[in-house]
Amino acid sequence: MTDVQPATAPTGRRGRGGADARRTARTSTTVKQAGFIRRAVKPYEPFSDEQLELIERNAETVLQETGIDFYEDEEAVRMWKDAGADVKASAADPKRFRVRFPKGLVRSLIKTAPREYVQHARNPANSVTIGGNNMVFAPVYGPPFIRNLDEGRRYATIEDFRNFAKLVYMLPSLHHAGGTLCEPVDIPVAKRHLDMIYTHIKYSDKPFMASVTAGERSADSVAMAEMVFGKEFVDQNCVMTSLINANSPMVWDCVMLGALKVLARAN
Repeated sequence: MTDVQPATAPTGRRGRGGADARRTARTSTTVKQAGFIRRAVKPYEPFSDEQLELIERNAETVLQETGIDFYEDEEAVRMWKDAGADVKASAADPKRFRVRFPKGLVRSLIKTAPREYVQHARNPANSVTIGGNNMVFAPVYGPPFIRNLDEGRRYATIEDFRNFAKLVYMLPSLHHAGGTLCEPVDIPVAKRHLDMIYTHIKYSDKPFMASVTAGERSADSVAMAEMVFGKEFVDQNCVMTSLINANSPMVWDCVMLGALKVLARAN
């Protein structure tokens, strides 16, 4: 007896050739990913230093004199007050606070942010560096619809999400798996984020984004990342990044602030 397999195998339906052989060849293929781009050419600057200083000076004037509303998040308001901002509750709505920032406060806080950071992927070879002279390509974020040749335009499903995740993984020039590749409306909103994060983890080893549609969903994202990377690694490294958007005009609400605080506290 020997462990060496025959050089050829039967090609019939019951044999190991044919469809089985093709399937084995497909699933054993390793996709060689392209690394993220490090720019050697200096970016084009549309504004002079004097113009940038004017923009920043006027922005600080707006922050100091007009301020920004923070809605339904008293903890965030207390944090701003402790940092030196002026806070006043709205007479019309006790859940809304107007926060005004003394000149120099926001600029001093911005200095604490790194110029660049590494987002670690499940496969270390696919980790990316965000910021600096680095350019990281990622797929589209958040479309509720998909379009195909058979059906045309329709609402997206979790199966579409899985297919997009697989496609992004197979494309070497996309360095990042992204986040909400499409909105899978066939799954309830309350648990949709779990299926999306799980899909990123299962079908790709590129870096991915956290859910930010509620603070508890960001917490779920962190918990799932800890299962993959280990809690200690997540505490000390960036394994997810995401989008935290202000409401317009000049309002921050408890949804985005809740997600922001969860992700910041998880480092």
